[in-house]
Amino acid sequence: MAFEPNTLKTMELIKALTSIPSPTGNTEQVLAFVENYLKEAGIASKRNHKGALLVSVPGKDVSKQRMLTAHVDTLGAMVKQVKPDGRLAINLIGGYRFNAIEGEYCLIETSDGKQFTGTILMHQTSVHVYQDAGTAPRDAKNIEIRLDAKVFNQEDVSKLGIGVGDFVSLDPRVEIINEEFIKSRHLDDKASVAILLRLLKKLQEDSAELPYTTNFLISNNEEIGYGGNSNIPDETIEYLAIDMGALGDGQTSDEYTVSICAKDGSGPYHYGLRKNLVQLCKENEIDYKVDIYPFYSSDASAAIKAGFDIVHGLIGPGIDASHAYERTHRDSLYHTEKLVHAYLFSKMVK
Repeated sequence: MAFEPNTLKTMELIKALTSIPSPTGNTEQVLAFVENYLKEAGIASKRNHKGALLVSVPGKDVSKQRMLTAHVDTLGAMVKQVKPDGRLAINLIGGYRFNAIEGEYCLIETSDGKQFTGTILMHQTSVHVYQDAGTAPRDAKNIEIRLDAKVFNQEDVSKLGIGVGDFVSLDPRVEIINEEFIKSRHLDDKASVAILLRLLKKLQEDSAELPYTTNFLISNNEEIGYGGNSNIPDETIEYLAIDMGALGDGQTSDEYTVSICAKDGSGPYHYGLRKNLVQLCKENEIDYKVDIYPFYSSDASAAIKAGFDIVHGLIGPGIDASHAYERTHRDSLYHTEKLVHAYLFSKMVK
C-alpha cells in the first residue's frame, strides 16, 4: 500500500524527544512522554519491570509474531567524585569518548530531584595557565564538570545536595535546519523512536490490520547492552531493531538513505531477513544502503545473546558523527519510515 511519511512531523517529534534528558538508568521522564503520546493516540501500552514500554498490535496471524524495537536511553555520565576544589569528576555511561563531550553544557540531577547546570571541561583548559592545554589526554583524570554555582570545596558542593551517583546529561542542542537536516545529540536512538511512534499512530488512525501480531518495545537499557533481551513473546519469529546507520571511512551508509545492517560487532544478522528488507526497498522505491558496523551492537543482537530463537535484523537512518554531535537528513528519515511501514505489512521470511 502507498505510504508517504511526513518527515517534518517526524523531525518535530525527534526534537521533543531529544530535548528530554534520559541517560541510561534515568529514563522515567522520556518514557512518561512516550506513554502519554501513545495514550493521546488511543494506544495502550504497559511497562516491564525494567521500565521499558511494550505495545502489542493484533494481526491476522497470532501464531507467528514480530517484535520491533527502538531505545529512548542515551549516553550520559554519573558523578564519580567531588574534587577538593568543588569540580566534579565523571564516569561515563555508554560508549562516549571524552573528546566528543569536551566543552558541552550539562545537567546534573541529584537523588532528591534538584537540577544544576554545568560545563564539561578539561582541568587544564586555560591556555594562559596550562602549557599542555592542547596536548593533555582527554580522559577521566583530566575531564571534569565546572558547576554553575558558587562553590570552592567539597563541603560547598555537598550543601547543594550533589554527590556520587548523581546523573549527568548533556545539552542536546537540537536544531531543525530548513526543514531538511536535524542535528542533535542522541539522535541515536530517538530518531528511530519517533519513527516507531509515528507509525503506531498511523496504524491506529487507519485501523489497519497487520498480517501478524506485532509487538513494539521502546527499550531503556540499549546503550549498556541489555535493553531488548527480555519480554519477547514465545510466538515471536522475527525481531527487527530500528536503530541507526553509522557513517565514516569505509562505510556505505549516508544521511540520505535507510541503512540495512549485514553484520556488526556481534556477528552477521539473519541473511534471509536482510534479503527480504532489500527486496522491500526495491519494490517500494526506497533508497537504501547495506553496511557493516564493526564496533556496534543492538537490541536485536542482545536478544540473540540472551538465547532467543528468533530471526533478527537491524535497520536505521544514517546518522553522522555517532556518539557525538549527530546529524541526519529528512531523506534518511523518510526512507527508514517507509521501509518499516512496508516491513509491517510484508510476509515473514519463514
